[in-house]
Amino acid sequence: MEEKDIDRYPGETKDIQKAIMEYDVKVLRPNKDEYYLGIAKAVSKRSTCLKRQYGAVIVNNDEIIATGYNGNPRGLSNCIDLGICNRLFKPHNSGDYSDCYSVHAEQNAMLSAARKDMIGATLYLYGEENGKEIIAEPCPICQRMIINAGIKSIVS
Repeated sequence: MEEKDIDRYPGETKDIQKAIMEYDVKVLRPNKDEYYLGIAKAVSKRSTCLKRQYGAVIVNNDEIIATGYNGNPRGLSNCIDLGICNRLFKPHNSGDYSDCYSVHAEQNAMLSAARKDMIGATLYLYGEENGKEIIAEPCPICQRMIINAGIKSIVS
């Protein structure tokens, strides 16, 4: 470590300063997966779905390419505003979305990105249901779209 970095804790011995700095880095700095999942969690707060709130972040070469959350298409009334969800009591990822008007978080993120930027990228996906974190998994249609977009991995 450089001397100038250690001096941010004046009055402490160099060994104590080093220990404090190592502790700060380990405790306060999230790893990249935690960092991008945290951003996906923040994006999910924009969701307009009553059943589940999803957020997606597409990252390539440590750069955010696009984000998306689940909600109705632009210009249509949102379930959260209407207070109605046709899928509220139906199983997750059933494959039948004929009664749901929402565009999924993954789809919205991919719509906002160029394919050339998604090739080899990672998709970070965060989900909540009833205010509790869930294991976020793409539906079968989103999974196929992710493959066709060239995204190489999903972290949730």
